[in-house]
Amino acid sequence: MAATPSTMLPLGTAAPDFRLTEPLTGKTVQLQDFQGASAMVIVFICNHCPFVIHLRDELIRFTKDYQDLGVQVIAINSNDVDRYPQDGPDLMAAEARQFGYPFPYLYDDSQEVAKAYGAACTPDFYLFDSGNFLVYRGQFDETRPGGSRPATGKDLREALDALLAGEPVDEEQKPSIGCNIKWKPGLEPEYFKL
Repeated sequence: MAATPSTMLPLGTAAPDFRLTEPLTGKTVQLQDFQGASAMVIVFICNHCPFVIHLRDELIRFTKDYQDLGVQVIAINSNDVDRYPQDGPDLMAAEARQFGYPFPYLYDDSQEVAKAYGAACTPDFYLFDSGNFLVYRGQFDETRPGGSRPATGKDLREALDALLAGEPVDEEQKPSIGCNIKWKPGLEPEYFKL
């Protein structure tokens, strides 16, 4: 199981725009659809990654816990589905349906959105404030697949709770760890080659 850390996009970065398809509904979803949210969490995931599977149920619970507070969660899959067909759009739709994803699960076929966010692994989390500026990026919590402790979302919850309370978010943040995003041959970003 490969373990790739997030690139830790600089805090204060404005959320890069996106316009992506949601395979479950066939709808096009874009960043501006979430204007007015009290906060926004963008997470890069995929179907087959053991790091994502490890925290999937808790990510669903996390989303439901914060929905009534105006928080939007958006999941994006940027993997190369030619080489990893288990992450293809039809199976993304099946995954969202099977687990009752309470968030849109979008397909980044060009991988340009992942590059814009500096995404490196699955899962890779980004928390933006109501002005769409980055206040947290890093791990969901410190649990990993095969460990004895269940996922809780502790790190992301603490950052989001501080943000919603109008308090500063602790800038001491640990990178997420997961499987590397499966880049299409020749499309690997420079930060991935380092």
